[in-house]
Amino acid sequence: MELKTQKAPEKIAQQKTTKNTSSPVGALDTLRLVFQAGGPGFCQFAINSACNANCGFCNFARDTFPKEQWQFVELQEGLDAIDILFREGIRYLVFTGGEPTLNPNLVSFVEHASGLGIKCMVVTNAGLLTESKIHQLADAGLSSFIISIDAANQETHEKNRGLPGVCDKIKEANKVLDDIGMSATASVTMSHLVDYDALPDFLTTLGFKSVVFSYPLTKLDSNFRGFSDAGLVTHTNEGLWQAYEKVKQLKKRFSVVNPTLSLEEMQRFVNNEEQKYPCLAGYRFFFLDWDLNMWRCHFWNEPMCSIYEFDSSKLVRDGCTKCMINCYRDSSLMQHIAVSVHDAYQSVKQGKLLDATKALTRKGNLDSLRSVMEELPWIMRF
Repeated sequence: MELKTQKAPEKIAQQKTTKNTSSPVGALDTLRLVFQAGGPGFCQFAINSACNANCGFCNFARDTFPKEQWQFVELQEGLDAIDILFREGIRYLVFTGGEPTLNPNLVSFVEHASGLGIKCMVVTNAGLLTESKIHQLADAGLSSFIISIDAANQETHEKNRGLPGVCDKIKEANKVLDDIGMSATASVTMSHLVDYDALPDFLTTLGFKSVVFSYPLTKLDSNFRGFSDAGLVTHTNEGLWQAYEKVKQLKKRFSVVNPTLSLEEMQRFVNNEEQKYPCLAGYRFFFLDWDLNMWRCHFWNEPMCSIYEFDSSKLVRDGCTKCMINCYRDSSLMQHIAVSVHDAYQSVKQGKLLDATKALTRKGNLDSLRSVMEELPWIMRF
């Protein structure tokens, strides 16, 4: 299904493109969103489909996806989208692509979103990162970077990326970030390129202090191209179960952002066992594409609506556990407790005290709290 991006409503299209100077939202806004909506929302905003890298496990690769098909979010439509996301309770925004640093409007998008009080991150291969670009984004209000790493040595990583010298750029970027009090998290796709035992030392030499693992994706039904059915990410169930086990063991040596309980959930997933933690994609987590179509996640086969139609009536909460995309599954586990508090509050308002009690005593609530506490040092840096 394809949706045609609607024309921006006049009152949105006429908004100024300068930085919003209102006071940032904070703890009270977060608390309000917990009671009213199940917590602050999170959206991955793919601001272009273009990429300068040539990764062997991604269909955005420059030799795979023709340049003439590249698409970019324009300035005003991006600002419109951010305003709508903020209105609908999105407080965490991850700019992705393709490679988002190819979009000339990235700094303006970050500045506008952070001015509203949205925490922003940028996912990048670092091939285009310079000291100047880092300072521009930091001054615009960026919270942090997520930088892709594919292997435990420079040669293998750069060969897969098709970006000679990118590891040196990553080292320099991390030095600059340290100097200005920011940090970057390494993002490692669980491919056959990864030597889990050697990875911590390599990440340390690059200047990283934390890592998040992207669970391997061989098929997506949305228009997002960050997957491949090539051999690099094709695992047997047993092999993938063992890979998750290696990530769990890695936590003893390095800061791994994926919660342990979520990794165990993924082990149940590959064994076709019952899932404990339903996904909140389409309810508190979303994917917005370069056509400004809103999706519940990368995996789904059709958009929810155009961003200009997006409101609370479009939300979906059906307990889905069809995929293992880490940015949705890990986050859903950690937000489970906030949703339970929301459900309890709504039940109390309706005089349904038994339902409120049931919501507060759900089995997953303690697991959710445990996962938040496990990853709290990283969350606080963000």
